[in-house]
Amino acid sequence: MTPVTSENLAVASQDQDALHTTAPGQLRVIKRNGELAAFDAKKISLAMRKAYIAVEGEGAEASSRMRDLVEQLTQQIVDAFVRRTPEGGTLHIEDIQDQVELALMRAGEQKVARAYVLYREEHARLRAAQQQGIAKPHPTITVTHLDGQRRPLDLGRIETLVQEACVGLERVSAKKIVDDSLKNLYDGVPVDGVATALMMTARTLVEKEPDYTFVTARLLLDNLRREALSFLKIADEATQQEMHAFYPQAFEAYVAKGIAFGQLDPRLAEFDLERLGAALNPEADNQFTYLGLQTLYDRYFLHHEDVRYELPQVMFMRVAMGLALNEDDREARAIEFYQLLSAFDYMASTPTLFNSGTVRSQLSSCYLTTVPDDLDAIYNAIHDNAMLSKWAGGLGNDWTPIRAMGSRIKGTNGKSQGVVPFLKVVNDTAVAVNQGGKRKGAVCAYLETWHLDIEEFLELRKNTGDDRRRTHDMNTANWVPDLFMQRVFEDKEWTLFSPNDVPDLHDLYGLAFKEAYEAYEAQAQAGEIKLFKRIKAADLWRKMLSMLFETGHPWITFKDPCNLRSPQQHVGVVHSSNLCTEITLNTSADEIAVCNLGSINLVRHINAQGELDVEKLQRSVKVAVRMLDNVIDINYYAVPQARNSNLKHRPVGLGIMGFQDALYKLGIAYASDAGVEFADRSMELVSYFAIEASSDLAAERGSYETYAGSLWSQGVLPIDSIERLVAERGEQFIEVDRSSTQDWVRLRAKVQQQGMRNSNVMAIAPTATISNICGVSQSIEPTYQNLFVKSNLSGEFTVINPYMVQDLKALDLWDEVMVNDIKYYDGSLQPIERIPEEIRQRYATAFEIEPKWLVDAASRRQKWIDQAQSLNLYIKGVSGKKLDVTYRMAWYRGLKTTYYLRALGATSVEKSTVDRGTLNAVSNQSAPQAPQETAPKAPVSAAPKGVDDFLKGHSAQRAPQAAELDELGCEACQ
Repeated sequence: MTPVTSENLAVASQDQDALHTTAPGQLRVIKRNGELAAFDAKKISLAMRKAYIAVEGEGAEASSRMRDLVEQLTQQIVDAFVRRTPEGGTLHIEDIQDQVELALMRAGEQKVARAYVLYREEHARLRAAQQQGIAKPHPTITVTHLDGQRRPLDLGRIETLVQEACVGLERVSAKKIVDDSLKNLYDGVPVDGVATALMMTARTLVEKEPDYTFVTARLLLDNLRREALSFLKIADEATQQEMHAFYPQAFEAYVAKGIAFGQLDPRLAEFDLERLGAALNPEADNQFTYLGLQTLYDRYFLHHEDVRYELPQVMFMRVAMGLALNEDDREARAIEFYQLLSAFDYMASTPTLFNSGTVRSQLSSCYLTTVPDDLDAIYNAIHDNAMLSKWAGGLGNDWTPIRAMGSRIKGTNGKSQGVVPFLKVVNDTAVAVNQGGKRKGAVCAYLETWHLDIEEFLELRKNTGDDRRRTHDMNTANWVPDLFMQRVFEDKEWTLFSPNDVPDLHDLYGLAFKEAYEAYEAQAQAGEIKLFKRIKAADLWRKMLSMLFETGHPWITFKDPCNLRSPQQHVGVVHSSNLCTEITLNTSADEIAVCNLGSINLVRHINAQGELDVEKLQRSVKVAVRMLDNVIDINYYAVPQARNSNLKHRPVGLGIMGFQDALYKLGIAYASDAGVEFADRSMELVSYFAIEASSDLAAERGSYETYAGSLWSQGVLPIDSIERLVAERGEQFIEVDRSSTQDWVRLRAKVQQQGMRNSNVMAIAPTATISNICGVSQSIEPTYQNLFVKSNLSGEFTVINPYMVQDLKALDLWDEVMVNDIKYYDGSLQPIERIPEEIRQRYATAFEIEPKWLVDAASRRQKWIDQAQSLNLYIKGVSGKKLDVTYRMAWYRGLKTTYYLRALGATSVEKSTVDRGTLNAVSNQSAPQAPQETAPKAPVSAAPKGVDDFLKGHSAQRAPQAAELDELGCEACQ
């Protein structure tokens, strides 16, 4: 029997709307569209014959029984109509179809009648769906829309959406997504449920094919478009192709709405919105990963009453317009800025993305303060923290001037409780003022290593002890003088003082610090200073490393290289770094240092030939520096000291991200001489172009106010300032590569002739969130794992290394077994012996790379940077000796700062393939141990006694698990 389908019934009916032309008694038929037509009995016969054929097969055509029965039934139907209207009249098409069904049932032809009924119902749904604009309705599933009405599921639109989402992605299947999604739908599903089913289906496929993350993002875009376009009254929904027409309309409506809501700067309406709308590139939406787009939706898009009415390209244009407000040709500059952002060649920092173009344009990332030793000043500083944090600024506080516990308070003749109680207030303020609800408030307290409260400061993040003297939510960092490190190397004693007894130490560094410090030690020895403590430098170093391992804090940062290499040492002192340890700017009671951040996406500057595109990099850096300089004049300053400092010195911090991705595209392992060399050469180019761009801006706009007397004015560039550090520290305590490839002689002359627009130009921030947006590796970080689940405020996301998958596919090694193997080994390739050694080395993860390589690469970058870099250190099989060697090496290689320590205990559980049949292609061995690190050439002693003893009690520290992983970098900067 031929299957009963809508197709063959449609053939059988020959369009039931045409069941007429001529009829006895001049009967006429009212069609569904209201038109009148003549009745034609032959159409009834034809319809019934085709219905029989549809049910019984083509053989029914030759059946005399069928022909006779059809003639008989047709005549019965005609007679019934004639009896009803003997003088002629009108019939509705539905009446005729009712009589056909009734005649078939009376004749006992239930199967044919039932098929005819089903066809009529399906055809009725089809007509209703077509009236609603649904070209291909699902036969059984309806969708509940926001107005509460149910409409047929539009299969045609779903297929179009999914096919659009797969455009340009050869390794994905639109059909699989549609088919699998339909299995998870039910009749009456909410409209959002359809979108969710499509996205969830695509998400589950990411671990097998990374390109599905782009598919998922593009499906998410459908939700975003529906929400924004309907709110802006442009359209109820739109496909990607339709956005070419809708984006310009949405952009103009968005600007009007944003200004009306009091969210957007009214000056945006003064732009040529038609010109800017025409410049929007809808295709740029297709480059988002799912994590990147979801992050934008959750935290960046402007919203009104919980409705996001900002779309991705609109957001980038809003940011670009905000940065171009003061430009002469605002539209041209806005388009230039937009193109850089939307292409992911460069990304502005999170505060700039949050606030550019809004009524409160707080665009800066970092604020550094010095807290004076005065009660009013202390609480003013805490108030400043709150105001700066409110508008998404990350904070670094220098607390070294605060007198130590036990020191005399002249006003009350009492004794101080030291710095710790105030830090508890700072901690709670950061929790209370959570950056407008967009993310956690974040602050880092810095204290110099000679401060008498340093030992208690080291314990602030412990989970034991008096909780009133603990700060569980804030970050802490040691501000370490070179003299202390030298005494650790030489195993000498160290003296702790209260700042009110040694007030000038706070502002001294290098040999001047050494001379003053030794003089104070002599005074203490002679009894002239009463409040002090002498300890072995190695014992304090041991405690610093122990607390760093146990609590992750305080971070270790180095005072002298930050100051000796600072271009601005003629007008102040660097007293601390910032929240993420990449900013090194002067602070004082009158100046709160401000830095404005953005990052070049390095992998976007690797061309198709697998080479660094130098010309493109130069163009990107030039535009980026201009954007950063514009921030300074447009920026909203929550406190006057920040405005004073920023307008006077105009510092910016251009960094990089996607470094690991760039290495993958170049086919270079991170842990290799070639990787270190690429770190050197790529940063040299960024440095060269950034300095030149700032100098060219000075020729156009004028130098910054305090340029005269700076290292820039003396022709001393960052690469040259290394010599000053060597001279003060001594050759025996530093080893830094000083090779170069660019024409630095020319650039020195140019800087001295034209000046500099910015006191500081470079800093490498963590880029935690903006890297997610761009879908690349964070900052200068190695890959955490090749396959893991990333957790952040936007949810959990499967992250897989697409470069690894591509290389394994090329070797015909990518299959279900490989996926399971990599998941079993927590994203590591090292235990999987069927993978070639070269590939395993290329895709070694953060804990599989010896920290030596991280430090070496950072040292090569640091020589080109006038500020610092956020450098996380990953140490597997942690031991006292390894910690000691790593941090001594960081200092010895000339680094200014270090950031988080990520440590895996020496006895972390290792996995093998015993009794696991699914891993039959993998050798039954545990993961190999990482190779031993190469010790620096400086005289490095064994780990201070006691560190290993401490670590033995903690050797089973659990590694960060994949599903638990949050942002490894702090979001406050980027």
